[in-house]
Amino acid sequence: MKPITLVLSTVLGVAVVAACGAGTFIYSGAYDIGADAPHSRPVYAALETLRRRSIQARASDITVPDLSDPQLILKGAGQYAAMCTACHLTPGQEDSEIRPGLYPRPPNLTQARIEPAQAFWTIKHGIKMSAMPAWGGSHDDMTIWSMVAFLRKLPGLSPEAYKAMVAAAPPDDDMDMDHPK
Repeated sequence: MKPITLVLSTVLGVAVVAACGAGTFIYSGAYDIGADAPHSRPVYAALETLRRRSIQARASDITVPDLSDPQLILKGAGQYAAMCTACHLTPGQEDSEIRPGLYPRPPNLTQARIEPAQAFWTIKHGIKMSAMPAWGGSHDDMTIWSMVAFLRKLPGLSPEAYKAMVAAAPPDDDMDMDHPK
């Protein structure tokens, strides 16, 4: 047998054995997928890297519009209040009823600064196997950009300023699911 053929045969054999082992492990149900059972450190690190790099790669070509329009920010405040607070909290809020049961725990967006294109992509497309839905199926891009515009202001808001912005927000027509667009 030629050396290259031997190498290829060995690589193929190892790949088949590895695939069979992975298939057996997955099919056995041995891995606890429950949200109340954290991943091992290597699995968590791999999934976090996968999530972070996937979002960065897909958001890299997104052109961010001007997010400074006060009306756009106000619309985003209303959207955030209607759809995001149970998981991502409001200023001054320590926790919510749902957050302790979520794994991985969603970021507290009152304290996190997120790159706008990545926030847009995440809101529009969601994240598999998490509680983050894909809002792009029920909301247009400008509505999603309004949420991104608001997210840029959120970390600096006091609880009072947040409540005032939400109170001043326009009616949330996008949440009327009885009348699709």
